[in-house]
Amino acid sequence: MTAPPTDRTGAEAATRERTHTWDDPMATVHAAAGRSGLELMRAVRDGLVPSAPIARLVGFALTSVEEGEVEFTLEPAEFQYNPIGSVHGGVFATLLDSAAGCAVHTTLPEGVGYTSQDLNVKFLRRLTVETGPVRAVGRVRHRGRTTALAEAELLDADGRLLAHATSSCLILAAG
Repeated sequence: MTAPPTDRTGAEAATRERTHTWDDPMATVHAAAGRSGLELMRAVRDGLVPSAPIARLVGFALTSVEEGEVEFTLEPAEFQYNPIGSVHGGVFATLLDSAAGCAVHTTLPEGVGYTSQDLNVKFLRRLTVETGPVRAVGRVRHRGRTTALAEAELLDADGRLLAHATSSCLILAAG
């Protein structure tokens, strides 16, 4: 029989539990009809349209939307940790990919979508619950007819850069 996990002191580790709920993702897809990307992102920010299920799963929220620029916020939590006691790099990447992609989305007319072609992330600092809230700011650097280039920064409350990403996005024409 396997012994239960222990904490650093050798005491039996406390089990934590988290319940997860999300909205039907098709509600957001349907809400996009008749809206530009900027209008849709603002409706999500304002709570008029549900956020993507990934945002609720990871725990981030859209807090600022302008054409070509968005900001998400995240409060680091233990459920995001990797085995070495810090927030998993996949959480960084998800947040940065969302910020870069949604920044691109704000530049698109109704009926036009996008998808990430690549994401290049540079991790610069560790992220833990002690870091406190962080912001992921995404900005469009260039948008053409078929592709866009965006970047995103993950910043702590003091404005220190925790990670940086660049993303190329493919513009998906309507119809």
